[in-house]
Amino acid sequence: MFEGLRSLFSRKAARPFELPDWWVGPQTKSGANVSAETALQVSTVLACVRVIADGVSQVPFKLYRADGRSRIEAYDHPLYDLLHAKPNELQTSHEFRETIAMHVALTGNAFVFVSRVGGRVLELLPFEPGHVRIESSTEFGVRPRYFLYSKTGEREVPAADVWHLKGPSWSSVAGLNVVRLAREAVGLAVATEEHGARLFANGARPSGILSTDMTLTQDQQVAIRDQWLSTYGGANAGRTAILQGGLKWQQITMNSDQSQFLETRRFQIEEICRAFRVMPIMVGSADKAATYASSEQMFLAHVVHTLSPWYSRIEQSANASLLSERERRAGLYTKFVAQGLMRADSRAHAEYISRMVLNGIMTRNEARGMLEMNPLDGLDDPLTPVNTDIGTVNANEAADMPLPQEPQE
Repeated sequence: MFEGLRSLFSRKAARPFELPDWWVGPQTKSGANVSAETALQVSTVLACVRVIADGVSQVPFKLYRADGRSRIEAYDHPLYDLLHAKPNELQTSHEFRETIAMHVALTGNAFVFVSRVGGRVLELLPFEPGHVRIESSTEFGVRPRYFLYSKTGEREVPAADVWHLKGPSWSSVAGLNVVRLAREAVGLAVATEEHGARLFANGARPSGILSTDMTLTQDQQVAIRDQWLSTYGGANAGRTAILQGGLKWQQITMNSDQSQFLETRRFQIEEICRAFRVMPIMVGSADKAATYASSEQMFLAHVVHTLSPWYSRIEQSANASLLSERERRAGLYTKFVAQGLMRADSRAHAEYISRMVLNGIMTRNEARGMLEMNPLDGLDDPLTPVNTDIGTVNANEAADMPLPQEPQE
């Protein structure tokens, strides 16, 4: 395993190990440094990334072959098992797709090393986005170059061996980094969390000053400050303060109500959700006026407007990077089976299957297969709804039918 990957690092490189700027993170106007790591520590960012990653990983991802009007699962192709079951020795298909979905949702790019032997794909190994550097030419039509680096060195990986999954892109070479673009919204969320943590660490008491008309020496000032913090700060906050020697307390900062702390935190949830194109209800921020029916429509909208674009993006990228032109012409293509999202709602799932069978779209044995049940004899023909069965009228009956009359003027 990993022989193709190990050969990239057979000798040390002169270039020192450095993470790209977007991973280190610039400082925002709120004063917080926003990077991929610090952004994930914001609960809303983590929830948005997990919602997208879970949606991509929880439904089956399969390889199909189009044969005329038929669509069959390509069990005989080596890529089928890699996508559907086990892409490498370390991960299941669920874990692999969860990883690359987190990478592309957070950074705009996911990189997978495609290990091939004799043109056959044997393994799919995800890279960490922070360990890949892209070089692109300004000339139109030139493929980008990929450099994988670590503390032991850097080597170029042939573009043909890299599955580069991009998010929305401006340059067409690399995806736009969501965390970097939304760094001010994320930075404000980080700043409000830090403010809340410090507020409650100090016993939810605002900062202020102790003043006196007396002249104090440096040692006296330090002693008074240390005694105040040890007696009334942190876990001791809330005790009745006793001021001596003419000391007076004066508040100099706004309290949480004046600064609208809770309102700011709620608004930042919506701001971050907008950046990731995730509905707030999917990260646990629901409108109190929402009903069960409206929530159900929101969940449906999440599948249609959030997950479906990701499915289409990953399918087309996998087709282009993992299948050869000859295989695509032969009818091979990848597909997410999104019906798996309905498994949590047994009633909706049963209604869906029933309608598909009664309308003749699906055979009864195909329905049994969706329920992991064995087929039965005589259930391989689709049903024909009675009100659409026009084939039962014979030629004699048709001849006896009256012709339609012309409308009278």
